[in-house]
Amino acid sequence: MCGIAGILHFKQPAADRSLIKKMTDAMAHRGPDAHNDFVEDGVMLGHRRLSIIDLSTAANQPFADHSGRYVIVFNGEIYNFLEIRQQLTEYPFSTNGDTEVLLAAYLKWGADCLPLLKGMFAFAIWDRRDKVLFVARDRMGVKPLYYFVSDHHFLFASEVRGVLASGLVPNSINKAAVREFLSFQSIGFPLSIVDHIVQLDAGSCITIQDKRITAKKYWDITQTPVAANYGDRQEVLQHIRRLMRNSVERRLISDVPIGAFLSGGIDSSAVVGLMAEISSSRPNTFTIGFHEKEFDESDYAEQIARKFNTNHSQVLLHPSVFLDELTNALDAMDMPSGDGVNTYVVSKAIRQNGLTVALSGVGGDELFAGYPFFKQYLQLRKLRSLWNISGPVRSAAAGILRLKASSKADRMQQLLKAPDCSIASFYPEFRRILSSGLMSRLTHLDSSTTALQQNLSELRGNFERFPDLGQVSIAEYLGYTQHTLLKDTDQMSMAVSLEVREPFFDHDLISYVLGIPDELKFPHTPKSLLVDALQGLLPQETVHRRKQGFLFPWAVWMKNELFEFCDQRLKRIGERDFIKGKEILAYWKRFQQGDPSVRWMELWLFVVLEYWMEKNSSN
Repeated sequence: MCGIAGILHFKQPAADRSLIKKMTDAMAHRGPDAHNDFVEDGVMLGHRRLSIIDLSTAANQPFADHSGRYVIVFNGEIYNFLEIRQQLTEYPFSTNGDTEVLLAAYLKWGADCLPLLKGMFAFAIWDRRDKVLFVARDRMGVKPLYYFVSDHHFLFASEVRGVLASGLVPNSINKAAVREFLSFQSIGFPLSIVDHIVQLDAGSCITIQDKRITAKKYWDITQTPVAANYGDRQEVLQHIRRLMRNSVERRLISDVPIGAFLSGGIDSSAVVGLMAEISSSRPNTFTIGFHEKEFDESDYAEQIARKFNTNHSQVLLHPSVFLDELTNALDAMDMPSGDGVNTYVVSKAIRQNGLTVALSGVGGDELFAGYPFFKQYLQLRKLRSLWNISGPVRSAAAGILRLKASSKADRMQQLLKAPDCSIASFYPEFRRILSSGLMSRLTHLDSSTTALQQNLSELRGNFERFPDLGQVSIAEYLGYTQHTLLKDTDQMSMAVSLEVREPFFDHDLISYVLGIPDELKFPHTPKSLLVDALQGLLPQETVHRRKQGFLFPWAVWMKNELFEFCDQRLKRIGERDFIKGKEILAYWKRFQQGDPSVRWMELWLFVVLEYWMEKNSSN
């Protein structure tokens, strides 16, 4: 796991090596073990290394092939690199890692190597002879990549701050991205928080030659469902177990010790159970525990640790550590996020206990219908015929709700105004933090169609090929999962030099499960399809316990310990030209007075946004 950066000058000015060093220095946390750069003929490539596979200096990057023609910078892991290497017998390998295999695969197959890769990655390859730059990102968007194009140059980096550190990009705030952030607590493709810095979409690659930029999407989660026979339930369960086992096994490849986050819930317990089943050595597991029982899940984790005989460590924290670490977590945000503080604190605690690679159960809810919205959407789908004939009635009800100034009323109003019961119409409203009505009341930002809504609408025809529960999972991947969950996992873990691997984001597993009929996937009990597929692996106490998670009293803290912190930033953001200052301070006052219609997260997003803009000197 690493940080990568590059500059391709179209007009080939005198090389200034300090530019690429500034870019990689801004991402030093992503790779503390080694750093280097390549500068030649108007191209600069930089790399920061966190050593995981082939720890020798021979595997340091930028890395050149045996002929010296091609140079690569690579962030991520190719889990099946040994399998791919067996198909490259003609290449004279000099290292034992995945970087050289990836480069050799590109030499043999070009962009057609991408479908062969199983892993998480973002990489760039420079062809020194033909002057071609090739850049690609993994299917699910686990590893980030941002780029900027002008008449003079093409820049890319693993983080926005890496691009900005070049000094070649104007640091102006992207108002469309701000609207996206306030709506959904994160910023989705293709936007970034900075004007003209673009996110490379998941499953995409771009080629740059002679100033021409050619983009291609080599994998799409909404492509035709896998052709599989789902008629025999027992065969489906057996296949899910095989896919889960394969996914975990792939992610155990490493030249440093691997551990696992263990909360004691279904998803993390499934990962740890399969690790114990696969590995000949005892898994290393880590749990965050709290003295306060209302937050603590460590007893469940200890049950799992005993069952699978893991080397278990418990890190005891006080909830107040989240307050103590708040500014560190906010400083770690490359892109503003409403939900990243928890991930930072947990990652830091695990890293300080000696772990550099950890498997995580993140993603199980999205794939196996673990959220309430999955069932709610099925109920709404039963009303689709009524929805189509009751337009005037729904419009009248929406008009009544307009009289009630609350986020819940705004959300219901938007649902009632939706043209149909499609996932494209409903999903954004269920994931929205600031309703469009509240956005209009507190800001001068355009409250019309968001990028997420536009993306889902354009893919609507593709969605309809899948069962209803599969459609919800796809919407989750294109929305909250990719742009909040995965982004937070990457930026907060890499901020403390911890690599996190997520077995539930294996594309073979995802492609198969998305097409499973609703009657097999319906969660009669929590994630019953996953639990049944792993029959005998998980204890009943794990399966049927109440889902908890990190539900800390942020609303209370914002009225007490965090009052000054929030109050100062809300006053400052109220002075910005896109914010209605009087309205947001009035809304803040209503929150302080205990108005139940004002949610803490709605205000917290403004606090985080202002903190990010101040730290990054954005206008």
